[in-house]
Amino acid sequence: MQAIFLVAGWWKLTVLWGNLLGGFVAVLNFFLMGLTVQRAVTKEKKEAAVSMKVSQLYRNMLLLVIVMLGFLVPCFHEWSVVVPLFFPRIAIALRAFFENKKTKSPAE
Repeated sequence: MQAIFLVAGWWKLTVLWGNLLGGFVAVLNFFLMGLTVQRAVTKEKKEAAVSMKVSQLYRNMLLLVIVMLGFLVPCFHEWSVVVPLFFPRIAIALRAFFENKKTKSPAE
């Protein structure tokens, strides 16, 4: 993402700070989701579902607060805060795409 901003001529130090903030929050969100899933596996089905929904609510609130912070504080570039939040989802989607290509036999 830094390279895209650089090539487009939009790179500033705010892009770096926004990217670091967005990337940190994206990793933190994914980590907290993993911890919640680990705890939910040991619970009953209904209790696990409630736990997952509450965790998702809190994590989304955290993301909203961080995005608002990124938009309000002038040391962060707005788009460089938001875009890294989608990187884990893109990576997971691409991973599944490439794994499907590897596992299919030539006859398929």
